[in-house]
Amino acid sequence: MGIQNRRGALCIVPRRLIFSRKGRKHLGRYKIYVYAICKNEEKFVDRWVDSMSEADGLYVTDTGSTDGTVDRLKNRGVHVFCEKIEPWRFDRARNISLSHVPGDADICVCTDVDEVFDPGWREKLEQAWKPGTKQAKYLFNWSLKEDGTPNGQMFTSKAHTRHDFEWRHAIHEWLYYIGKDPYEIIFVEGMVLNHLPDKSKSRGNYLPLLEMAAEEEPDSPRMAYYLGREYMYTQQWNKCIATLKRYLSLPNAFKEERAAAMRWIAASYAALGDNKQAYSWYYRAIAEAPDMRDAYIELARLAYRLADWPCLYHMVEAALKIKEPCTVFYNQGYAWDHTPYDLGSIAAFYIGAKERSLELVRRAAELAPDDERIKRNLEIIERAAKG
Repeated sequence: MGIQNRRGALCIVPRRLIFSRKGRKHLGRYKIYVYAICKNEEKFVDRWVDSMSEADGLYVTDTGSTDGTVDRLKNRGVHVFCEKIEPWRFDRARNISLSHVPGDADICVCTDVDEVFDPGWREKLEQAWKPGTKQAKYLFNWSLKEDGTPNGQMFTSKAHTRHDFEWRHAIHEWLYYIGKDPYEIIFVEGMVLNHLPDKSKSRGNYLPLLEMAAEEEPDSPRMAYYLGREYMYTQQWNKCIATLKRYLSLPNAFKEERAAAMRWIAASYAALGDNKQAYSWYYRAIAEAPDMRDAYIELARLAYRLADWPCLYHMVEAALKIKEPCTVFYNQGYAWDHTPYDLGSIAAFYIGAKERSLELVRRAAELAPDDERIKRNLEIIERAAKG
């Protein structure tokens, strides 16, 4: 079943594409269009258009803005379609948005209006794309620290051919290939998308939608996983544990996501004060995905709170042997910043490994030069190492 072409109420037909280069029908070897859904995102419009302007056209489906989003998009020359989607589903909104992209598109790129690409993304995408490509994967910085460094990374694959895909799932929607030709995905080196959200926006509508989606698709590991994670976010620890244990009984989940579910179960047990179960589930997560740092560092943080210095030290040393982030799942920033070195230096100090403690705290200080606590620890450990 293909995606039905559905024409909505066209709000704006731009006289010219403000973001296009003069005299060029399109900008490169391929016709590349960016599409998005939005609602009340006026303050992000200019930043988004500036970033997406390397494309040949921008197509936005507005789902009910009451601020100046539509007018601001109009002033920037964006094609805007107004749609009322009730009951709300992200997959339906995305599919309607995709239907507004011209049929002659070679590559469609889906972004949100609170996201921006690093400059030069189009050139990198075109260089990597080759005949037969159906989809492209690239780096997504889901969360950034105040200094702009990544706090959470994953890979996303929202660049795709026009007629071979459809969105599924009411929330945490995903692109599914429905084409007839052999499927081929590429990785685009240097193409980086950054999420710069409005942190004041509530997640309050997520949980009811996730509960509906999980009921609608009881055999979907994806929906069960995200529902369990949302219960953790909302501190419903027992529901998190029960939901994710059910998730682990479902077939077809991949090991990195299973490991994450085990980590959320562990975190929930820790929040309930059951540290024995928390340790057990962190060890299961490590066994499930031993090449991901996250479970090691999360267990190390729990061990720090419990002053379990031998466990903390061994978890950090094991994590530091992992040199590359995961390429198929979300990487927590604290597994790759100064945190492992900071925690490891404290553990090494307390087990009497002063030289190793000094090595680790020096590296922590290099990675977090403005952290006053780490500076003080460095002074203390340097004195201890000399004595």
